[in-house]
Amino acid sequence: MSYGIVVDSSCELPKELQNDPRIRTVPFGLQVGNWHVRDDENFDQAEFLKRVAEYDGVAKSACPSPDGFTEAYRMEFDDIYVVTISSHLSGCYNSAVLGKTLYEEKYGEKNIHVFDSESASGGETNVMLKVMEEADKGIPFDEVVRAVEAFRDEMKTYFVLDNLDTLKKNGRLTGVKALLASTLSIKPVMGSHKGEIVMKGQAIGIKKALLRMAEHAAAEIRNPAEKCLVITHCNCSERAEQVRQYLEAKVSFRKVIIMDTRGLSSLYANDGGVIVTA
Repeated sequence: MSYGIVVDSSCELPKELQNDPRIRTVPFGLQVGNWHVRDDENFDQAEFLKRVAEYDGVAKSACPSPDGFTEAYRMEFDDIYVVTISSHLSGCYNSAVLGKTLYEEKYGEKNIHVFDSESASGGETNVMLKVMEEADKGIPFDEVVRAVEAFRDEMKTYFVLDNLDTLKKNGRLTGVKALLASTLSIKPVMGSHKGEIVMKGQAIGIKKALLRMAEHAAAEIRNPAEKCLVITHCNCSERAEQVRQYLEAKVSFRKVIIMDTRGLSSLYANDGGVIVTA
């Protein structure tokens, strides 16, 4: 069966897949004061980070509309698999589900399944890659869905950010009960539990925090030899490489992908943030 994949723009795309005709991205909107930009192929990370750094207020995002997903589902494929950012972080999952209902009302029934990645950034990438791996086997639609959901349920996400302000001010850390350090030298190590952000620990200085994150990942990721390690970073490739080295000194992965963040992840990770998923 032929298949297409729809993702929101929190999903980072490896270079070899950026022009893949099977993949469509439904973009978020980004706002820094009175400046608005779509998180699409024209996104300029350097300009965006400069505007965020110079702005005294809170940069914000707007999730895609249901109509945006409805249009994306009109691809000429038998099966459509959709991957969104965690429903605990955005209304995007609900938009994608409503978009499916609108599509079926207008065009008739079709095999469309919306996956809540319970993650973001490279976590969405990992779920998308699992969809492709399973769908390429030619197995039935329902079997692909079951395999991907089992993978999603086992997947781990971790991140270390230089700056948590955007997450906090946009209400994305309301479930974190641990007191976050207020001094600049203390860096929290964060993770995801069923799509909600949790605190895994903290360390003094970014280098030690990255090492602590790698230690958590090495200890908690199941069957790493079968997994793709996806490391995404916001304008800090050297840190991402350090994390790769830390992790590969402890465990072996089937594949490692390192990517810079697109717009939405750049907004919330901020300059210097690193995200790890497997």
